[in-house]
Amino acid sequence: MLRGVLGKTFRLVGYTIQYGCIAHCAFEYVGGVVMCSGPSMEPTIQNSDVVFAENLSRHFYGIQRGDIVIAKSPSDPKSNICKRVIGLEGDKILTNSPSDFFKSRSYVPTGHVWLEGDNLQNSTDSRYYGPIPYGLIRGRIFFKIWPLSDFGFLRDSPNGHRFSDD
Repeated sequence: MLRGVLGKTFRLVGYTIQYGCIAHCAFEYVGGVVMCSGPSMEPTIQNSDVVFAENLSRHFYGIQRGDIVIAKSPSDPKSNICKRVIGLEGDKILTNSPSDFFKSRSYVPTGHVWLEGDNLQNSTDSRYYGPIPYGLIRGRIFFKIWPLSDFGFLRDSPNGHRFSDD
């Protein structure tokens, strides 16, 4: 009887470990559902919107200008940020100070990206902490799940002119 109980317990533990590994790989390499918070990506993503983030693009260096990404915050590694990619390595970015009085150019070094929120007046982004390492990117957001009224693919940046470096 004890042998039967131990056998069932070990099988249960084995299945739990197997399914845990499968779930980990799915969330790490394929993607998952994310709830975004804060006003920095308005009007594209509102506070408490639920989106789908895929992780394959970051593993294959498929992140492009204009993509919305989830990344580890460079100022607080325990939290994630949701921002739009404005510049890739080698790009020169025209930056504005929050007061819009001073404009300067910043260079995106190798292995980094420049991130900004769509709501430029209310976003803490690369204009404050500079370019972030590509390794901090966790995934690319491309699909909104909730609210149902906005269900579908995300729209382009309201600041589309920011992508040209003329």
